[in-house]
Amino acid sequence: MDRPPFGGSLRAGVGLASIGVGVLALGQPLGAATTANLSISATVVSSCAVTAGTLAFGSYDPTASGNVDQDGSFTVACTKGTVATVGLNAGLNASGGARRMSNGTDFLTYELYKETGRTNVWGESGGAARTLPAAPSNVSQAVNVHGRVAPAQNVGVGSYNDTVLITVTF
Repeated sequence: MDRPPFGGSLRAGVGLASIGVGVLALGQPLGAATTANLSISATVVSSCAVTAGTLAFGSYDPTASGNVDQDGSFTVACTKGTVATVGLNAGLNASGGARRMSNGTDFLTYELYKETGRTNVWGESGGAARTLPAAPSNVSQAVNVHGRVAPAQNVGVGSYNDTVLITVTF
């Protein structure tokens, strides 16, 4: 068997190496640390969601002389601070700019308004749309819509309905 370099037995060489490592470890201060920063970031985006709602006029008597006014609502949830514009289209049965509910080939005209006084028709875009104030939180908020069916329309007995598309732009 060959002799290991630097004399001694193979066993002694391993022992010396172990002692050397131990000496190096003793030369390092215990508990030494170094630090750096980890940068964290995110971008919060403007976002809105709309939930369908209803507006039910109830019973309509075409021989009565007064308007039938009812209110409905739907909900909009936007990211806090987001300003949104809400448009309502003319519905599935519109004709000549008039919103109409249908019962087969019979139509009952109605209108939707932005406020309880029912002076500003709620439309799809521009000044006819309604601008909501900046969202105070991410919580859904009810948005009221005010409807009116004019009196003395020549319509038959039955159930009338329409569907209006709500568009939220943000």
